[in-house]
Amino acid sequence: MYRLMLVEDDEKLSSLVAEYLAGYEFSVDVVNRGDAALARFRDTRPDAVVLDLMLPGLDGMVVCRQLREISSVPILILTAREDTYDEVSGLEQGADDYINKPVQPRVLLARLRALLRRGQATARSEDIVFGAFQLSRENRTVTWRGEPVVLNSTEFKLLLVLAEAAGQVMSRNEILLKMRGIEFDGLDRSIDNCVSRLRRKFDDPDAERIKTVWGEGYLFSPSAWDA
Repeated sequence: MYRLMLVEDDEKLSSLVAEYLAGYEFSVDVVNRGDAALARFRDTRPDAVVLDLMLPGLDGMVVCRQLREISSVPILILTAREDTYDEVSGLEQGADDYINKPVQPRVLLARLRALLRRGQATARSEDIVFGAFQLSRENRTVTWRGEPVVLNSTEFKLLLVLAEAAGQVMSRNEILLKMRGIEFDGLDRSIDNCVSRLRRKFDDPDAERIKTVWGEGYLFSPSAWDA
């Protein structure tokens, strides 16, 4: 199930798109104001964003730029113009693709799938590196200070989730959704226990590298892995 954030103030269109994509393993979260998009994105961390340009509250171009400053999430622009102005402007602001209105749902689906495949291929081929820390998605290996770190499957998945969101607080609910596709029930301590094990393996007794943000969750600190 892919999570999509649709930023669109046309209720009829957003309802049509959400209903259609639900039949193709997409969970659609609709945001109808530009000035609400960034906060919703931080809360939900979708796999892709479909963004209208003519929005109340904040222009879609500004929203696109804000999203690109904090994430490499695939962004597909919706434009009502027939010339190339919106296309060029959107791509310059960091969008990955654009589609003209009126939107044909099957065309939108095809474009989204292509963007997601491209993003997954790129993600698999890139290592995550912060100072003396290196994580290889492709090989599922981690090195620290030049030495390999032995991790079980759960530890690797948790570390990957945190490292991919470096500098951002991840709630337990967000972590479990990414790792297992389930929501936090308020009682499960498996994430806390796994974080404790990771800290020991990375010589992090003072929780500087994987921080606890009380009442919110955990944060992978990019600047703490230099030594």
